[in-house]
Amino acid sequence: MDQAFKTRDTADALWVIRDKVQFMGEVPEKGLSILEVTVPPGSGTPPHKHESVEIFRVLSGEITFTVFDSVPPSQMVARPGDVLTLRSFQPHNYANTGSLPAQMIAVVEHSMSHFFRDVGQSEVPPDGPPSAEEIGAVLAACQRHGIEVLGS
Repeated sequence: MDQAFKTRDTADALWVIRDKVQFMGEVPEKGLSILEVTVPPGSGTPPHKHESVEIFRVLSGEITFTVFDSVPPSQMVARPGDVLTLRSFQPHNYANTGSLPAQMIAVVEHSMSHFFRDVGQSEVPPDGPPSAEEIGAVLAACQRHGIEVLGS
């Protein structure tokens, strides 16, 4: 099979805390990666910032994005078809506050893809909130990859 063709069944997948990250493709000449992220209800990220730009397009469900570069922060609920573009070092987070899993495509720089490969686990995580050990592993990976978790 052509290395450039991937399906949800053939793409590499890792779990980052409770989110499933699938590595759908790359544009090596431009340093970009295409990820599909499945966010279960109650999952999301803490407020953070990093060098990589990000473009998110929601495929299913709803994702609440918060951007922390104004007072008060800007919050938007993104639904299927909605797109959010974040510039380099723009502080943000996302959360699935709904009752169903949500899926989105993320276009990121390779540096973010490397972070997900570093911190991701191949085993399906248990239900429930992350353990202190899981959170510690993610925070350590953030330090290694230049991701600043805000308020930590």
